[in-house]
Amino acid sequence: MADALISVLLEQLTSVVYEHTKEAVTLVLNAEKDVKSFSSKLKDIQAVLEDAEKKQVTDARVDRWLEKLKNVSYEMDDVLDEWNTEILRQQVEEEGENAKKVCFPIPSDCFCFGQVNKAIHHHNIARRIKELNEKLTLIAAEKEMYDFHQSTKGGTDEQLIQRQKTTSLVDISMIYGREEEKRNLLSKLLRENSQEGGRFLVIPIVGMGGMGKTTLTQLVYNHEEVTTHFDKKVWVCVSDPFDEIKIAKAIIENLDGTQSSSNELEVILQCIKTRVENMKLLLVLDDVWTEDKKKWENLKLTVIMQSCAEGSAILVTTRKEGVAKMMGATNSMIHLDKLNDEDCLALFNSIALKGREEDKSNGFGAIGAQIVKRCKGLPLIVKTLSSLLHDKKTIVEWQDVLDSKIWELEGVEEQVFLPLLLSYYDLAPAIKRCLLYCVIFPKDHEFEKENLIDFWMSQNYLYWKQNQEKRRIGQRYFEILVMRSFFQDFVQDAMGNIYRCKMHDIVHNFVHFLTKKEYIITEVVQGANQRMELTSDMVRHLILVKVPGGPFSIPTSFHSCKNIRTLTALDSRITIISPGSILQLKCLRTLNLSNNIISELPKEIGELIHLRYLDLSSNQALKELPDAVCDLINLQTLVLRYCGKLEKLPKAMGKLISLKHLYVWGCSELKYLPKGIESLKSLQALDWFPVCGHGDDVEDDEVLKLGDLGIMDQLQGKLWIRRLGNAKDASEVEKAQLGNKKHLSELGLDFDNGNAVRRESDEEMLKALQPHQNLESLTIFSCHCTTWPLNRIKSLHNLRLVVLIEWKFCEVLPPLGKLPSLEGLEIYWMNNVKKVGVEFLGIEEEIETFSAGILFPKLKHLQVLNMPN
Repeated sequence: MADALISVLLEQLTSVVYEHTKEAVTLVLNAEKDVKSFSSKLKDIQAVLEDAEKKQVTDARVDRWLEKLKNVSYEMDDVLDEWNTEILRQQVEEEGENAKKVCFPIPSDCFCFGQVNKAIHHHNIARRIKELNEKLTLIAAEKEMYDFHQSTKGGTDEQLIQRQKTTSLVDISMIYGREEEKRNLLSKLLRENSQEGGRFLVIPIVGMGGMGKTTLTQLVYNHEEVTTHFDKKVWVCVSDPFDEIKIAKAIIENLDGTQSSSNELEVILQCIKTRVENMKLLLVLDDVWTEDKKKWENLKLTVIMQSCAEGSAILVTTRKEGVAKMMGATNSMIHLDKLNDEDCLALFNSIALKGREEDKSNGFGAIGAQIVKRCKGLPLIVKTLSSLLHDKKTIVEWQDVLDSKIWELEGVEEQVFLPLLLSYYDLAPAIKRCLLYCVIFPKDHEFEKENLIDFWMSQNYLYWKQNQEKRRIGQRYFEILVMRSFFQDFVQDAMGNIYRCKMHDIVHNFVHFLTKKEYIITEVVQGANQRMELTSDMVRHLILVKVPGGPFSIPTSFHSCKNIRTLTALDSRITIISPGSILQLKCLRTLNLSNNIISELPKEIGELIHLRYLDLSSNQALKELPDAVCDLINLQTLVLRYCGKLEKLPKAMGKLISLKHLYVWGCSELKYLPKGIESLKSLQALDWFPVCGHGDDVEDDEVLKLGDLGIMDQLQGKLWIRRLGNAKDASEVEKAQLGNKKHLSELGLDFDNGNAVRRESDEEMLKALQPHQNLESLTIFSCHCTTWPLNRIKSLHNLRLVVLIEWKFCEVLPPLGKLPSLEGLEIYWMNNVKKVGVEFLGIEEEIETFSAGILFPKLKHLQVLNMPN
């Protein structure tokens, strides 16, 4: 984690000194020398961090050295953030004065400067940078004590983490479960489906470390039918680094027992090709890590397999779905998930109670069953714990293991976490950091992908020097962690995209093992706040669970935790936050108070100058936000979803110049958005837009109008326009220029304005709302059209989902049959539709069906409900 922290910090140090204007640099001019010196030392330390992070697992001294390094790095990050905030503030004030658009008050408490003279503040920043530079000098000198070696990117240190070499041998008596996977794999290898594969088949088996990929492969490799089916079987343990010559030599040796004397890859490959010609070959490559397509192509296995007999196969085990993609074999991939409880228990008993079967009915069996449940379906930990318990002969000893924190048992960490450490070290530093942050979710907690990416962004984990859009970086990181099997239990949306998942309990334990000093998850028991101990200033992320109802104050034992960057309250009933607690949390980047019963926020919220993410969703008692929220100049994400009583947002929302995401979905009492939002150049996500009606008691110049969306071309993701029936006329709708919103993927149009009388204007409105052809999902609710007026529907080639709800006066279904990408279609409450004719297919008359090609070519899901006529 230190590596990721320092990588980002070095980029920030460069940016703050060299990329701002001259006026900005003079803000702390005399700090420039110390910043350069600090950067130089960090670069020297960075070169040995890979080695240091491996040694910290076994060397407590190195662990303490890394803690000091991280503390100094975090402090520097805070100072730079204050520096950047002041530069940003000055720029905003200048823009406000020049353009006379928004008034920004001079020195405000929100920047924790009070009325202190700017020059004194700038001097303080320079002084703090100098002090941190001196601290880092001592830390850099200490590194010489530990004999670190500089990292060689591309592989892990074999001396520190020794990979176990696998063979094709297997003890069948020790294998339980995997019957379905075994049948599937055998079917593929024996070509029971003649249509599957070409001349040869590549089959990747993918799963997290310890899930049993190698064991399943061994079981099938030694199966009698497989041995009969293939002329020759070859087993090669690949591991990392991926050495083409070494692998090729291993194949030669496995083929006929001889060793190649050549070190020329081409010579060895030609030799292999000659020996396997016209032979039905099964080649197993166990434990493949590389996703480098060039290395795979250098091995020329596809060329060699073409010379083999038809029906040959390559079987690959890997932790990475990216390997399957690199090999072009995703269609034949087999994904190994957790083992079921019954098979886990059988495996456990076969080891723990071997030779003492009579103990199973003497109480040991019942305790063993409870221990197995804690293994969460991972064969590796079942084997580890059962081996540990085999030599424990008393019920008391078994009960101690059940009652213990399993990870404190001697040998368990080393055995179970070793495979995960290999997967962890194979990640890029920035992705390591993103994985570790997932420990903020308790075990078995379902988290949303987009929410997680917002969290990463708020902690500045998605910093990218090429200025790539951060959400795309976050999506890529999430995909990598999915493909490396760190996440599971995926929930997909209507378009097949993952939007929610979990972490396996073993992965959660592993991540907690690596972060236990920085991340604390603790349950707050009623009346026990003062007994809770949390005194370390190393704690950066605090997750409180089940905070009892009533006002919330930081417990006195937490007072030294002034460096907290994340505060989350889960399953809690907080009604109000004390101002004193807010003032203790000056370093917060992420504040998640969702699903509480908060009625108001203190104005001191504006003091949190570092805050990037604020989630107040599902606080049903919250009616308004304090104006001080608009002082959060670094705020990137504001989540207010399902605040059912929220009536308005502060007028000065235009001051939130860093705001990228505003989520107000489900705020049913929110009649309009404030006008200033249109000036937010960074705003990318606005999920709900209520159109203000004539009866809403509000000044016209305070309201963000539908036409104001016209200048917000950077909007992306999902947009739902609510109460569209309130729009004055089609010209206002045209000004929204939805046709220019090329990054919008989901659009919802809700015409309902509470008036049951038919609106003649809806048809013109819908004609004017012609979306961009990149749109993937379209939902239209309560439109009063009698026919389908959206002429451009046929040009929406990327449209995958259409939902039409409660078109009370519609008589004819829309022409959707020729949409080339449509996968889902849902139609509800079309009371006036009496028949579905050829117009629904997108053709003029029935005779055309013979020449129209395939209609609804990709439709997978069709739902028609409540169509009484």
